[in-house]
Amino acid sequence: MSELLFVEQFAGQSEMVTDEELLAQSLDGSVNAFEVIVNRYKDRLFNFVVRFVGDQETAEDIVQETFLRAYRNRDTFQAVAKFSTWIYTIAGNLAKSELRRRKRWRFLSLGSKDEHGNTFELPDVASNPDGDAETLLAEAKIEDAIARLPDHYREAIILRDVEGLDYDEISTIVGVPLGTVKSRINRGRLRLQEDLGDLACALWKQDEDETAAVGSDL
Repeated sequence: MSELLFVEQFAGQSEMVTDEELLAQSLDGSVNAFEVIVNRYKDRLFNFVVRFVGDQETAEDIVQETFLRAYRNRDTFQAVAKFSTWIYTIAGNLAKSELRRRKRWRFLSLGSKDEHGNTFELPDVASNPDGDAETLLAEAKIEDAIARLPDHYREAIILRDVEGLDYDEISTIVGVPLGTVKSRINRGRLRLQEDLGDLACALWKQDEDETAAVGSDL
């Protein structure tokens, strides 16, 4: 299908076309189809990654690399899975690799200083310039509390309570059983509640019936 024909067919109704259909169009050579996918997922993936790695610039690089890898490997996508699961898995793996690299760097540079005597520090997430002071303070507290969670709790919390993915999809993305996902979400929420009190309620919907049974956290 030509690019012009794609535009004529899907202009004004891109929301009606599934991710899988767009990917198929991309495999047929349509750049426009993959651009629609990018526009659908760029903000969602950024929100996921930036909360995971705590650095906006790094998150932007990871999201860009996610789309590059998805495009290069689009012929390997298996239609039995959801496209969203596939692309979140790519982003999550890249974010985990960045965290592992960062931890190694921190270990090697612990106590190190540059030639001017300055210590090496990773930047904090930039604050949102919009909103009142009270809202900004609450957001900062929540972001800080999420950032302090162990990596496996933080990833599950972000995917469920920030991105709104279902448990089955999260299980596929993080590569652990469904019961472990529910356990991590439940334990992560408990830690946030201990840290944030009532403020933690803003993070999730009341689906405690699905996460009440705390299984083994593998």
